[in-house]
Amino acid sequence: MFLAVLLCRSVLAQPANSRKRDTLRDTGSPLVGPSALVHAVAIDAEGASNRSLAVPPGTILPVRLNSTISSAKSRPGQMITGSIVQDVPLSPGVKIRAGTKVIGHIVERIPASAGAQAHISLQFDKLVSAHQTTLLTTNLRAIAGFMRIVEAQTPPIGPGESDVYRWLTTVQVGGDVVYGDGGPVTTGEDPNQIVGKRVKDGVLGQVRARDGTQCRGAIDGNDSLQALWVFSSDACGTYGLEKISIAHAGRTDPIGVIVLASDSGNFKIAAGAGMLLRVNANSRN
Repeated sequence: MFLAVLLCRSVLAQPANSRKRDTLRDTGSPLVGPSALVHAVAIDAEGASNRSLAVPPGTILPVRLNSTISSAKSRPGQMITGSIVQDVPLSPGVKIRAGTKVIGHIVERIPASAGAQAHISLQFDKLVSAHQTTLLTTNLRAIAGFMRIVEAQTPPIGPGESDVYRWLTTVQVGGDVVYGDGGPVTTGEDPNQIVGKRVKDGVLGQVRARDGTQCRGAIDGNDSLQALWVFSSDACGTYGLEKISIAHAGRTDPIGVIVLASDSGNFKIAAGAGMLLRVNANSRN
């Protein structure tokens, strides 16, 4: 009896956390401390974020170019990067966040010569954010030089004494008119034709076909509002890039390969240029 009382007192004298550990051992549960639990959660989060985003065909990706492209100096295989500049909605509660990196590479460079135009072929085929990488194929709908991007973000008429700067009207690359923060976006030809709305960091609108070009409106049933940043809903081709043209947009074979050309010697597109990339129907996401 005396021995039983001593054993009972010994058990009761154990610290609470020791008894807890014994219980865990008895139930077969692993011994996991707080730091290990945090580490496990981090691994789970990383594993979840490694899943590729499902980016629907026809989705517009507004991109600011971080690399300079030169028909005289760029090298085949050279990596080029850009950044998503406006949240891109994909489905309810799912989006590509602004700041996501877009990665591509130079496919081929042909410098200007006596009998040939200068060409640069390139591809953008990866979205990278935190631990998440999504492979895709894209084509180029529109590209604008740095100064045209700045102009689209600058009101053509300065603020008056009582004006709020962010409420002032601006003109998109391509001619659409934005009526201030949170306001509607209309075509440059008809102020009554609303084609989008101003949101944080850009514009949401449905892309439109432009007469006389191969740029299309909604494709593959994707008629969702698209993130257009500083571009018009029908923006198509090059803007502010003198004598540079899109010789191949990447919509047809070779799919995903974008070819820029100049009929006036070598050319350079500096970092800070803006692009509207569009996800192809055969993207690998």
